[in-house]
Amino acid sequence: MAKKAEGKKAARKRLEELRREINFHNYRYHVEQSPIISDYEFDMLLRELVELEGTYPDLITPDSPTQRAGAQAGERFVRVQHPGPILSLGNAFDGDEVRAWYQRILKLDQRVTKAEFVVEPKFDGLTVVLHYENGIFVLGSTRGDGEFGEDITVNLRTVRSLPLQIPVDSSRVAQVPSSLVVRGEALIFRADFEEMNRRLQEAGERTYVNPRNTASGTLRQLDSGETAAKPISLFCYSIVATDGEMPSTQWEILQYLRELGFPVAEGVSLKGDIEDTIKAGDIWVEKRDTLPYETDGVVIKVNETSLYQDLGVVGKDPRGAIALKFPAQVVTTKLLDIGFNVGRTGVITPYAILEPVIVGGVTVRKATLHNFDFIAEKDIRPGDRVEVKRAGDVIPYIIGPIEAARDGSQKPYRIPKKCPFCDHKLEQFPGEVAIYCVNAACPERLIRNVEYFSSRGAMDIEGMGIKIAEQLVDGGLIEDIADIFSLTKEDFLTLEGFADKKAENLVQAISAAINRDLSRLIAALGIRGVGDVVASDLARKFRTLERLTKTNAAELEAMEGIGPNIAKAIVDWFPQPGNQSVLAKLNAIAQWKSEADPADSGIEQTVNGLTFVLTGSLSGMTRTDAKKLIEKHGGKVTGSVSKRTNYLVAGDSPGSKLDKANALGVEILDEQSLLKLLEEG
Repeated sequence: MAKKAEGKKAARKRLEELRREINFHNYRYHVEQSPIISDYEFDMLLRELVELEGTYPDLITPDSPTQRAGAQAGERFVRVQHPGPILSLGNAFDGDEVRAWYQRILKLDQRVTKAEFVVEPKFDGLTVVLHYENGIFVLGSTRGDGEFGEDITVNLRTVRSLPLQIPVDSSRVAQVPSSLVVRGEALIFRADFEEMNRRLQEAGERTYVNPRNTASGTLRQLDSGETAAKPISLFCYSIVATDGEMPSTQWEILQYLRELGFPVAEGVSLKGDIEDTIKAGDIWVEKRDTLPYETDGVVIKVNETSLYQDLGVVGKDPRGAIALKFPAQVVTTKLLDIGFNVGRTGVITPYAILEPVIVGGVTVRKATLHNFDFIAEKDIRPGDRVEVKRAGDVIPYIIGPIEAARDGSQKPYRIPKKCPFCDHKLEQFPGEVAIYCVNAACPERLIRNVEYFSSRGAMDIEGMGIKIAEQLVDGGLIEDIADIFSLTKEDFLTLEGFADKKAENLVQAISAAINRDLSRLIAALGIRGVGDVVASDLARKFRTLERLTKTNAAELEAMEGIGPNIAKAIVDWFPQPGNQSVLAKLNAIAQWKSEADPADSGIEQTVNGLTFVLTGSLSGMTRTDAKKLIEKHGGKVTGSVSKRTNYLVAGDSPGSKLDKANALGVEILDEQSLLKLLEEG
C-alpha cells in the first residue's frame, strides 16, 4: 500500500514536470517561433505524459497539454458574464478623423496635451476573454454583447499559442496574480490558411473563404476535436481584470503580458504626439499586405491607464482609444441591374445587383447605390463595369462606373416615376434627395408597416412581430394596416404555428389596441417625418383624427418643431386613395381621440413650457409612463438633448445622452427628483 502511494507521489511529480516542460516548448514553438528541441523529442515528452495520465487518470488537470483537444462542448454554449465591459472601438478612416478624435478628448481633459499613444495592429479575428486562477487557464469566452459572452473554454484549450499555465518562463516573471483576465484575438495566419485550403482542395473537400470567418466559426462549434484540427493562433493585448497590481501604462501591459508568456504582436510602437501617431498608422498601411495575419487597421490608445479610464466611455466605445481603419479594398465587376427596396415610410432605396465578386474575402452580389441623385451624378448605368468598395463590416457600395469599359449598350438610367411594386406615383420633397411611395397600402411596405404599427412604441399589439406580419401579408389576410383590427381567431388558426390559446391572445391584444390614444395611432401611420414627439404634438392640438385630416400646411407650420417638409408630408399623406381607404376603415372601428388637454385636466401645470429628455431605465415606471406624466403637468418630452433642453431624466445605463447633457450644462434629474419637480414645480 505504501509502495503504491509512493509510486503515485512520484508520478504526480513527473506529471507536473512534463506539463511545465511541454507548455514551455509549446510557447517556444507557437509564440516565439524558435523551438529548442526537435519535433521528435517533443513527441516523446507528450507520449510519456499521455501514458502517465492513462495510468493515473485522477491526476489529469485542466491545464494539461493533453486536454487541448477535449471532448464535446455540449448542445449549446453557456453564457458567461465578463468581469468588466468588453468594449468596442470608434472608427477613424484618415488622419483628419484621428486629429478630430484627439481634439475631442483634449477638450475633456487637458492632460491629453502631454499624453503618449500606443499604436497596435487591429486584428481581424474573434475577440476572446481568457480567465486565469492561480496561473491556470480556467475559462475562455467570446466577446458576445460586451457584457455576456459564450463559454468556449474547451475549444480554446486547443489553441497552441494559448498558455494553459502562466508564467511560462518563471525566470522572467516569478509570480502571477491569483486572478487575471486577459483580452485577446483568435485568428488564423495567412500562410496557415492557404496551406489548410490547399490540403482541403487536394482531398476534394470544401475550402474556406477567409481566415476571420474560419477562425470565428471554428471556435464556436461544438466538437473541439474539429477546432484542434484548424491552425488557430492568438494575440493578447489588454488586461480586463486582476486582483494584482496593474501596470500603469498600456505599453507596460503589453510587456507584462509578453513576460507572462502570452503571444503579443510585434511592431507595436509608442509615440509622443498625435502627428507621429498618425504617421505610425500610415506605416502599418504600407506594410499590411506583408503582414502574416489579416488586419483592417491599427488601434491607437492613450498610453497612461489612469487617463484612459478617466476619459470614460461613450456608448460602448472608450474615449481613450480609436481604430484607424485602413483604406478599403476596391474591386471591379459588372452592374447587372438596379433593384429597389421600399422602407416603412415609403423611401425608395436603389441597390446594385452585381456579378458576384470577392471583396476582402467576402462574396458580394449586392451593393448600395445610396440614392437616385448619386446614380445621376455618377452617371451609373446598368451593364456598366463598376468599382465596388468594402470597408470592414460596412455594407459594400458602388464608387462609380468605369466609363472606358462601355461598349455602347449601356443606356443612361431613368429614375422611375411610379413605385415598381404598387404602380403609385412617386414623390420627392423639396430639399430632399429621397423619393417616396406615399401609398400606405403598397405591398412591399406592408410587412414593415404592420410590424411598426404593432410595435410597443406605436399601437403596442403584444405578440404581433415581424414573422406574424409576414404570414398575414403572404397569406392575403390583410391588405393594409387597418385590416389588423378585422382579424379573427379563425384567421389566425389558418396560419402555421397557431393554436387556440395563441390565436385568442392575439385577438385580445388587437382589441385592446383600439383604446390607444390618438398620438399612438398618428405615430403608427408611418407618415414621413412623424415620430412619437410630433405625433404627440399633433394629437394634443387636433384632439381627433378627423380634425387632423382637414388641416393645412400653414396651420401645421405654425406649430413648434414642424417645418415645411414635414407639414407637406402630412398634408400630402391624407388625400392619397390608399390612405383614404385605411382612414375609412379606422374610423369605422373607433372614434380615435386624444386624452384631455393637460391644461383642462385640473392637474397643476408645474412644468409648463419646459422640455425634458428621458434616458436609461427607470425603476418605478416605464419611460412611456414618465413621458405621459410630464405631459400631464404641461411639459414636453423630446428625443434628443439640445441647448433648449431644460432637464435630462436619467435612469440606469443612461448612454451618450447623459454625456451630451453634461457637456451642454443641462440639469440632470433622477426619478425621485423628477417626481418632486412635477409635484412642487
